[in-house]
Amino acid sequence: MALTPEDVVNKRFQSTKFREGYDQDEVDDFLDEIVVEFRRLNQENDELKQRLVAADARIAELQRSGGAAPAAEQPAPQPVASVPAASTPAYSAPAAPAPASAPAAQDASLETTSTNNLLQLARRLHEEHVREGIAKRDELIAEGQATAQRLVSEAEGQQRQIVDQLQAEKTTLEARVEELRVFEREYRNQLRTYIQGQLRELEGSSAATGQPEAAAPGSAAGPVGSAPVGAPGSAQFPGSAPSFGQPQQTPGQYPGYGS
Repeated sequence: MALTPEDVVNKRFQSTKFREGYDQDEVDDFLDEIVVEFRRLNQENDELKQRLVAADARIAELQRSGGAAPAAEQPAPQPVASVPAASTPAYSAPAAPAPASAPAAQDASLETTSTNNLLQLARRLHEEHVREGIAKRDELIAEGQATAQRLVSEAEGQQRQIVDQLQAEKTTLEARVEELRVFEREYRNQLRTYIQGQLRELEGSSAATGQPEAAAPGSAAGPVGSAPVGAPGSAQFPGSAPSFGQPQQTPGQYPGYGS
């Protein structure tokens, strides 16, 4: 199917997913130039066709007029005076003039040749413009596809990089959370052992001095979270609790402790 200016004007391209594509104004301007050139070539082609038809009609008319024209009349010989045959030689009649249609036919042939040359030149220019337009179109399409593929590859690479980074951060946080849980369990066990040891020392000292036995651990210790007897800050047993080999940090300094 031949490409027409209306096909170029009505052509609609699909929009891309990742960006708008090329500059729409530049593409529209380029298509407008193609449409103008197509219309000019079509108009020139029509004019050349009309000239060819007129030239063919002129040739046919000249051929008809040349074939139907009567032969040129030969002039009658002039009478000569009667003279003796021996003294006066005889004269021949003049030759008939050449037909007048020969120069017209030659001009028509030259005009036909010129018209054919113009038509061939117009066709060659038209084909060159069409080839250039097709090559430019293919170049633009290939460039657009390459750009789209490059953008997709870059986006996929960035996505993989971000996912790997988030996965590494997740693994690091999970390991940190597990360390905090282990520290919490060890701290609870060591704190429980420390409190039980202080209670045993309190019971032993009470029995040695004859004082009444201390109340049960549940009543003496008080509510959960209060300082146990003999713990750091107690008036009866001054001193500080051992650090249990841990750094100078408390569980409350860690987020999520006790959860």
